[in-house]
Amino acid sequence: MAKLEVAALVVTHPADIRYLCGFTGSSGALAVTRRGVRLFTDGRYTGQAAEEVKAGGSGAKVEIVPSAPAVAAVQWLAVQMADGAAAGVGFDAGHTTVAELERWKAALPAKLRRKLLVGVMAPVEPLRWLKDEDELKIMREAAALGDGLFTHMLGFIRPGLTETAIAAELEYQARVRGAEGMSFESIVASGIRSALPHGRASETKVPRRGFLTLDFGVILKGYCSDMTRTVCLGKPTGREREVYEAVQVAQETAVAAVAAGVECGVVDEAARGILRQVGMAEAFSHSTGHGVGLEIHEGPRIGAAQRERLAPGMVITIEPGVYFGGEFGVRIEDMVAVTRDGGEVLTKSPKALIEL
Repeated sequence: MAKLEVAALVVTHPADIRYLCGFTGSSGALAVTRRGVRLFTDGRYTGQAAEEVKAGGSGAKVEIVPSAPAVAAVQWLAVQMADGAAAGVGFDAGHTTVAELERWKAALPAKLRRKLLVGVMAPVEPLRWLKDEDELKIMREAAALGDGLFTHMLGFIRPGLTETAIAAELEYQARVRGAEGMSFESIVASGIRSALPHGRASETKVPRRGFLTLDFGVILKGYCSDMTRTVCLGKPTGREREVYEAVQVAQETAVAAVAAGVECGVVDEAARGILRQVGMAEAFSHSTGHGVGLEIHEGPRIGAAQRERLAPGMVITIEPGVYFGGEFGVRIEDMVAVTRDGGEVLTKSPKALIEL
């Protein structure tokens, strides 16, 4: 707050609220001042809010309001600022709509509407990038759960099944094995659809021969996992094997580049450079990775020319891929925890080409 030059914060993004005080409900706003923290929510969460905040050890006070917790939080902060504080109340400009901001202003005295609320970018999220040992333990467990799911799916996948049937089995098994849900809509893309980087499961039947890409993650105790493996049904052609092995080398080279102090762009170039050497860089159409935590996509971004430096406790994905429209695509992804001297790969599933 001092760095942002604000006297207080109103936090409304659910992942940020959970991180700061433990509350997991869908309706809430956290008011943060130098003197304390107050969570505003509505009557649906009377018991849950008190229990979760206490368990989280944040020391926040819970205030139940009939409706519009964010408005109540802003009004409460306006009263706290009445002692003459020159700085205003910061809000996350990346997660606040224009309409919501107008509602907040309308609830304030006219003299405060222009200057009290100050838009700042991501005041809380960068704190979430650095996981402590308790968070890392959960993320290791989530990654292990994902590894177990992949092993199960290798025995389930067969030609003729629809992609949606494969996704349904994957997600059913995730629940049975303890996941709270999926981190995102599972990607199951087979045959020529494997050339779609975000090929959501469709009614397409898995062919007798060709690639199948599985990209999925689970949520465990609030934290996400993320992994991708591409397998081959039948015997791969020489070109398919060549492409797969190039992506595997690119992925493993980028994993090896992960270490505290390294710029994110350097890790991206480690993967991209390998693919450039074999003439496939043009087919690599996205960034090499991203942060993972309470949300499936967090910072830092592992992309070209990104100057952010990796730090111990960050958990990132390394997921280069190449996509040839009308033919096939290959992507391999691991979650990697940044350590002081390298990276700990959390997803342990084999990466050598699997033929089913």
